[in-house]
Amino acid sequence: MAEESRRAIWQKDTRPEDWVTRFTVGEDYRWDTLLLPYDVQGSLAHAWGLQQIGVLTQAELASVEATFVDLIAAYEAGDVLVTPADEDCHTVIERYLTERLGDTGKKIHTGRSRNDQVLTALRLYLRDELESLGNKTAAVAEQLCALGTRYAGVLMPGYTHLQRAMPTTAGLWAMGYAEMLVSDLEALRAAHAQVNVSPLGSAAGYGVPYLALPREAVSERLGFRAVQVHVPVVQLSRGKLELHVVHALVQVGATINRLASDLVLYNTAEFGFVTLPAAFCTGSSIMPQKQNPDVLELARANYHRLLAEMHVLLTLPANLPSGYHRDLQLTKEAVMRSVLLSHDVLTAMENLLEGLAFDPERLAAAASSELYATAYALRLVQEGVPFREAYRRAAKEPEGWDREKAEVNLDAYRVDGFPGRLRPDLIRRRVQEAAFWPMGRG
Repeated sequence: MAEESRRAIWQKDTRPEDWVTRFTVGEDYRWDTLLLPYDVQGSLAHAWGLQQIGVLTQAELASVEATFVDLIAAYEAGDVLVTPADEDCHTVIERYLTERLGDTGKKIHTGRSRNDQVLTALRLYLRDELESLGNKTAAVAEQLCALGTRYAGVLMPGYTHLQRAMPTTAGLWAMGYAEMLVSDLEALRAAHAQVNVSPLGSAAGYGVPYLALPREAVSERLGFRAVQVHVPVVQLSRGKLELHVVHALVQVGATINRLASDLVLYNTAEFGFVTLPAAFCTGSSIMPQKQNPDVLELARANYHRLLAEMHVLLTLPANLPSGYHRDLQLTKEAVMRSVLLSHDVLTAMENLLEGLAFDPERLAAAASSELYATAYALRLVQEGVPFREAYRRAAKEPEGWDREKAEVNLDAYRVDGFPGRLRPDLIRRRVQEAAFWPMGRG
């Protein structure tokens, strides 16, 4: 293709220096390659809207739709990419239409700006990705529920301050993380609702004269739950809606971070509570005996990368006047990086948990008698001793701890959510409710 035809369609008679193009485009063309199918989806709906108000004829709309079918086929075959010379997927799409349809292709940008065009594509992308990430989060929760059921009666030490505190079970440990993921799923669902609003028709943030763009109808066609009515809000919300997404992903990442930290600790020779699947560990280049929990360590570490991207979204729009600024281009990369990273972390954790095994003998050996000091104090309470006095006696009578260890069992726990009283059925139901994405979306 001639250099002139590669020039971005928005450029006029002058051309920026090559270094300016590199600086302003950055990595955007790579992210736009991922967004291209969503930009086509938005452009199809926009073309339908243009036909509704007479800018396109029915025959022209049909030719645009057929050409988009060809474009998607070429994209899926790897024949269409967004390059630095293109700058963005919008250029690729409009050029593709224009080269094949002539003046009809030149009409496609009527009534819109690259501002509302990219935000439409990005929100369609984020909507799909949040649904996928919600499913993966639910799958991790299900793996934890399965562990909870499998190890419901397997005693282990519970810790405070990394000191042995009270008895718990491996199943209860797993169910705690499963229930935490329910809350994270609710955060993902809230983010899904936030981004599922249509910016299309706002153009550069000030609407357009003369054209009665059917914004609500186009929004419904794209499956959005609502339209951002007053057009300046579209640019004002840029970065903020992405922040909703990344904040939800940070919530998921925080749970995975602590889950991974537990498992790294429990996998050490000093603890020996769990055995990790070998496929999720690596060896040492010098120490032949080593099996390192690299996948867990990276799952733990990547939480901090999510925080870094969230920090970009928290700070970048701050102090900007209203309207569009090129600064806001960087919000797209921040949110898309976070999405891809979260996919990797959740996939790793789901597969690792499937092959995780607790060692009941090692756990039982670690459940030493001091864990039962509280049980001894409460037994004294049942005998009529005031708690504070029972507490002091229990501290001085370790022989009582030994008796409790020998006698107490999980039947002593009377409340759901305590050791021996797990409710994986309840958590599974809440997961299903939180992860349900209705057909109407949002």
